[in-house]
Amino acid sequence: MLLGAGADGPVQGRRVVITGMGVLACCGIGLDDFWDGLNRPAPEGEHRVPGFDPTAWFGPKDVRRVDRFAQFSVAAADMALLDAGEIGADPDRSGVIFGTGVGGLDSLEQQIGVFVEKGPRRISPFLIPMMMANAGAANVSMRAGWHGPCETITTACAAGTHSVAAAARLVATGRCDVVIGGGAEAAMTPVGIGAFTNMTALSSSGVSRPFDARRDGFIVAEGAGALVLESLEHARRRGARVYGEVLGAGSTADAHHITAPAPGGNGAAACMELALADAGVAPDAVGHINAHGTSTPLNDLAEAQAISKVFGTPGPPVTSTKGVTGHALGGAGAIEAVATTLAIHRRLIPPTAGYGEPDPDITLDVVHGAARPWEPAPSLSNSFGFGGHNGTLVIGPVEE
Repeated sequence: MLLGAGADGPVQGRRVVITGMGVLACCGIGLDDFWDGLNRPAPEGEHRVPGFDPTAWFGPKDVRRVDRFAQFSVAAADMALLDAGEIGADPDRSGVIFGTGVGGLDSLEQQIGVFVEKGPRRISPFLIPMMMANAGAANVSMRAGWHGPCETITTACAAGTHSVAAAARLVATGRCDVVIGGGAEAAMTPVGIGAFTNMTALSSSGVSRPFDARRDGFIVAEGAGALVLESLEHARRRGARVYGEVLGAGSTADAHHITAPAPGGNGAAACMELALADAGVAPDAVGHINAHGTSTPLNDLAEAQAISKVFGTPGPPVTSTKGVTGHALGGAGAIEAVATTLAIHRRLIPPTAGYGEPDPDITLDVVHGAARPWEPAPSLSNSFGFGGHNGTLVIGPVEE
């Protein structure tokens, strides 16, 4: 249990708790709107973040010099810090780990257009800091004034989950007292959407149906999630409200194919098993799984097979919030870590929108129709990315 108290594993870890969260998604901005959105029908049409106004965080000059994904990063982190209250952390012992799958694609695409139309001398001098993948983390750390580790993880659709896990380990190992972990994406550009369409990854019906027999691809989305992670001791000293605890995490590689999951979900199963071992949690103690559940035929089947290998049939209640949010790529894992934590805090498992016709090859207990009341217990949040990157978080209620 690398992240828990009194562990006998390779790292004697401090307990890591979640004291603040921020989120932007197509179904809502901020915790309350986001949660309400998860319990309503999925938005129709493009899954962009509606009503996002970057001028709430950036002045007129800066707003033109920061890509949308980095604007999302700052907004989510700022909401999380505000939610956490007065932290009072040592800036040298506070850090940022913020992931993205694509980075500043919108800025790159726009400036390529400028290059083609007007030549190289008209390219923005701010293009490089706008397009670089670490711009999100960098802007967050500058805003916070934190001098601890500031890093970016770019493991495709697992980036948000891996970032939260890495942030938790910085706290668990004692390097930092407080770390913001999260992920953001804003890759809904003409080239980005065209590329996903041409690789036949997107739903042709325009509906995300995770684990449903009719699923035919994912709905690309944008958004961001951020979690303030701090040691339990630090949180208690300042009287912080605690949403939940990061109990453990796992990471593996399929080493199989650049886009397709390993047959039978072997890599995903190994990842979940490692995460449970890291947390010191037995499979039968898990009360909920927030699945990667992208709504593609191969991904959902492989993940379902992996869950069945680890937990048996039907296993714990499973939900895919991507039925509502769509797939925010490198931001998805962080958004879903927020959703998983809210499910614990609010004692409800949100439903899987779009699910209605069971797949005979998938034997999971898919929560659908309406939110399901439950007694909060350790929960898994899964993310699996192109390249064979697998990530799992174990999040649970805080036990004394």
